[in-house]
Order: sequence, then C-alpha cells, then structure tokens
Amino acid sequence: MLDSLILVLFVISGAAAGWLGVDLLPEQQLIRIPNLEQLTWVLGGVGSAVGLVAGLVFRKLRQSLMQQVRTMPTELLISRAVGLILGLLVANLLLAPILLVPLPWEVEFVKPLAAVVSNVFFGVSGYNLAEVHGRTLLRLFNPTNSEALLVADGVLQPASAKILDTSVIIDGRIRALLKTGLLEGQVIVAQSVIDELQALADSANAEKRGRGRRGLKLLSEMRGQYGRRLVVNSTRYGGQGVDDKLLELTADTGGTLLTADYNLAKVAEVKELKVLNLSELVIALRPEVQPGDELQLKIARDGKEAEQGVGYLDDGTMVVVEGAKGRIGERLPVVVTGAMQNPTGRIVFARTHANGTGKPKGTSRKPQAIDPS
Repeated sequence: MLDSLILVLFVISGAAAGWLGVDLLPEQQLIRIPNLEQLTWVLGGVGSAVGLVAGLVFRKLRQSLMQQVRTMPTELLISRAVGLILGLLVANLLLAPILLVPLPWEVEFVKPLAAVVSNVFFGVSGYNLAEVHGRTLLRLFNPTNSEALLVADGVLQPASAKILDTSVIIDGRIRALLKTGLLEGQVIVAQSVIDELQALADSANAEKRGRGRRGLKLLSEMRGQYGRRLVVNSTRYGGQGVDDKLLELTADTGGTLLTADYNLAKVAEVKELKVLNLSELVIALRPEVQPGDELQLKIARDGKEAEQGVGYLDDGTMVVVEGAKGRIGERLPVVVTGAMQNPTGRIVFARTHANGTGKPKGTSRKPQAIDPS
C-alpha cells in the first residue's frame, strides 16, 4: 500500500511539474508555439513518465534501505546515522559563506548546485567513514565499553548474522547450537523459507506435512525464546527458487548462510559467500576412531559384500564389519581397521575377533562400549 502511494505521489508531482513548467519558458519561445494547450499536455505527460521512473527508483532504494536496517546490527546503524549527520553538518558549515556571497543573476544557479553537491558528497563520506570506523566513533560516547575497545583494536571480530536454510530448520539441531552459544549474532529467516515451510505443512504427503509443521513449530519456539534476535526478512527476491533467494539475501547482508544442503553450500562457496554446512560441522565434532580401537558393536544388518555386517556408532557413523554376516542383533567385539571420509559422512571399517571373544593379537586396548542400547 505504501509503495503504491509513493508511486502515485511521484507521478502526480511529475505531471504537475510538467504542466506548470510551461510558464517558465521564455516569452519568445511561447510566442512561437501555435498550440500552447497541447504543449502543456505533452509536458504533463512527460513529467508524469519521469515521475513514474523516479518513483520506481525511489521505491527500490527504500526497500534496500529497509532491508539493511532490519538486518544491520544496532551499533552499526547508530554509527552510520551519526556519520551521516556529521557529514551534513560539515557540508552546511562550509556552505554558509558561499550562500552569503552575492553573485550575478546569470550564475545564481551555482548556489543551489553547490548545496546539493556538497551535501551529497559530505553525507556519503561521513556515512562511509562511520561504516569503516564506526566502532571507534562509538567509543567517544561509551569509552568504558570493553567489547567496543576490542573490536576497534581488531582483537575481537563482530558477529555476522546467521541466515537459516529450510534444511537447517527442519533438522532441528539449530536450536541446540544457539542454546550452547556456539552461534553468535542475529538469526535471519527469509520469508521465502517460511513460505516453503508453509507449503510443506499444507502438503498432501504425510511425511512432508510433518516436516513442515515441525519446522514452523521450531521457529515459533525460537521466536518466543530469543525474541528480537530472530529476524524475519520480508524482502521478495526474484530468484527461481528458495536457494537462489537465500544466496541473494546472504550477499546483500554479508551474513553467514547455515545449511545442511551439500549442493547449496558448494554454490555459496563458488560465489565466495560465507557458509556453514551443518553436516560438515557435525562430522568435525564426531569423536575420532583410530585403527586398532576395540568396540562393542551391535550388528544392525548384513552388508552388501560377502561376510559383511553393518553396525552404527552413537553419532550415526556406519561401521562395516568383516566376518559379521548373519549375526544381526548380536553385540560383537570388533577392532577398527580403517576409515573413509566422503562429502556426505564417514564410514568406519572393522573386523571381528578371530575367536569371537577376547582381544586380538598385537593390541592392548580395552573394549570401548559405544552403543549402550
């Protein structure tokens, strides 16, 4: 509604400027015009078209500004505002002598031109300086803030906003990461992600419906728990899918994209965006299992190859055990022989003891119970 009103006001202003601009033409030109009324309508139409273009540009700038304000840290927002105010103050102080100097009528237009150019130049300069050195500027108002001192000295890096992908929300582990304090900064949820969760929740497929409802419930609980730290970005991007819109949002905000989608994470890396793959984080936090370690492992199913059985560690890591075929449901002492890492996870290889119990030759490790169930 507000965007439409802005466009209407710009069109009306442009049409009025064109309509009334006829009176500003020199009298010699007006005498030569045979149909003055037609010229008035033409200039009014041109003015309305120019006003429409200016309104569209202004609406785009307004949307971009509002998006930055929603996702911008409070300290950076305050420092930019102070920098802009200081820049405009310097510009007007320098303009005062120029505006008081009497100039011939032919060059009188220099005064408003100098006012516009100086305000734009010094305003943008103050804004940019505050963006780079804003933390130092805030120290003038709060010199006892230790965090501001550390950031200004380069010892502490400011936390970037975290942008959540649909897969991370459905996964549910994001709440545990926030609770433990491993993730800092604001948490941004794009409107496209909420729309996708709603579409899943309304799906006729029971599995998709459950995933969508679980994701919406998690967002509702996080909103109540973290309040303003959880920000919903309502900007409508023109990408083909949710992934494209998330990449554009990440690029615009300079935040970190959180996802469990391997392909999306790689695309973000190609575009040189900050990304944190939750699957890679989980893999990095898994306990290391070294060759020679002894485990008490429950066989869950038979493997694809002959004489192989398959079990799982507590963290879900698959263990392929040689000599365990046909022993489903049994808990066997096994010895780790190696491991293989791939982009989707890790596979551990092991073998059973030669006699089924006891320790194999050449090892002194004690059995390590991994799966208590």
